Amino acid sequence: MTQPTISVGIMQGAQIAVLFDGQFRCAESGRTIEGRHCARLDGTHATLAGHSGTVLTLTPLDARSTFELGNVTIGIGFHWQRLEKQRFGGRLRLVADGGRLHAINLIPIEQYLTSVISSEMCATSSLQLLKAHAVTSRSWLMAQLAGRSAERPPRPAATPEADIRWYDREDHRLFDVCADDHCQRYQGITRAANPAVSRAVAETEGLVLTADGRICDARFSKCCGGMTELYENCWDDTPHSYLTALADTPDEAAPADLTREENARRWIESEPEAFCNTADAGTLRQILNSYDRETPDFYRWSVSYTADELRQLLRTKTGIDFGDIRSLTPVRRGPSGRIVTLRIEGSLRTMTVGKELEIRRILSPTHLYSSAFVVDRTESGFSLRGAGWGHGVGLCQIGAAVMGEHGYDFRQILAHYFKNAVIEKRW
Repeated sequence: MTQPTISVGIMQGAQIAVLFDGQFRCAESGRTIEGRHCARLDGTHATLAGHSGTVLTLTPLDARSTFELGNVTIGIGFHWQRLEKQRFGGRLRLVADGGRLHAINLIPIEQYLTSVISSEMCATSSLQLLKAHAVTSRSWLMAQLAGRSAERPPRPAATPEADIRWYDREDHRLFDVCADDHCQRYQGITRAANPAVSRAVAETEGLVLTADGRICDARFSKCCGGMTELYENCWDDTPHSYLTALADTPDEAAPADLTREENARRWIESEPEAFCNTADAGTLRQILNSYDRETPDFYRWSVSYTADELRQLLRTKTGIDFGDIRSLTPVRRGPSGRIVTLRIEGSLRTMTVGKELEIRRILSPTHLYSSAFVVDRTESGFSLRGAGWGHGVGLCQIGAAVMGEHGYDFRQILAHYFKNAVIEKRW
């Protein structure tokens, strides 16, 4: 098998500023482009420097030629959302579709991974963490490519009583993956400047996780909160043998059954020992990019809303006026304590919602850190106390980083987070 080239959706808009550093040839017209230009949507066509078409593909004429995009949004919908200038290697494809202009980067997978590892984690992380993440990210991507034509279980239709939904890669139609947290962070060569990252990708080239003869749909999140979660509690209902629930500790011994409300409360209100339970500033500086370090309370956290704030928030996020909110009640929790389905009871409407990302989305102006939380009534409204940052499935980035700091190699890190999986070389 040869190394594949993938397409990454970077941004979209009515117009996109592009700075070409070097020379690029337009495949559709055969003419050369360089310098600063503005790509625009013109009716149903993309236009750029006199070129026009539904699709325009710009290919660099040498390996040194790059292009820069302005006002790329990162962290879409999350509390760290912001705009950046980003620089990319590879080809640029401009696609006019659905009344928007889309900028898509065509890039070999190993070059893509060099940016992903630097974008997801700080490039100064330990070599073993970088290697573990390279194998995880490569596996996830290859599983998505392999599953493009596969039938995925449909989301259940929403009813007045329940709305159970999840979000995944199949939401993309014009490209393989997007460049943001919805898929994997990919910020071009803007951050891919550390030799350790290039070494980690090169020394794991073509390595993927497999189980039952298939490449693993390897998932990762920032901090599991001390316990990892099952795949089927966050996405469709298909169990994955390698995405199991386990304690993020050396012995992997699970605490009391966290699907039970009283046990989940005790767990979330405590700070048990775990690889990802660290406040060491030096370690975190090695792991987290600058904007991630703006979130210091990732292991245990709390938020509070007045009754009116919660009513208005839910109305904004769901389009439903629940009336005065009477209770937020977990209906089902997963083995990490994350809420899979939540019942919202109001004076005008009662509804059960899920899964974990939808719960996080509707209970925060951006997103809650995780759905592992307990709810208490206060004099003014509601208090939510929670554990972890992200869905908690698969590799825990902060836990894996601490393992790397403690001397575990990348194979041991992967064996910890992905049970029943083996490492294979595919190219």
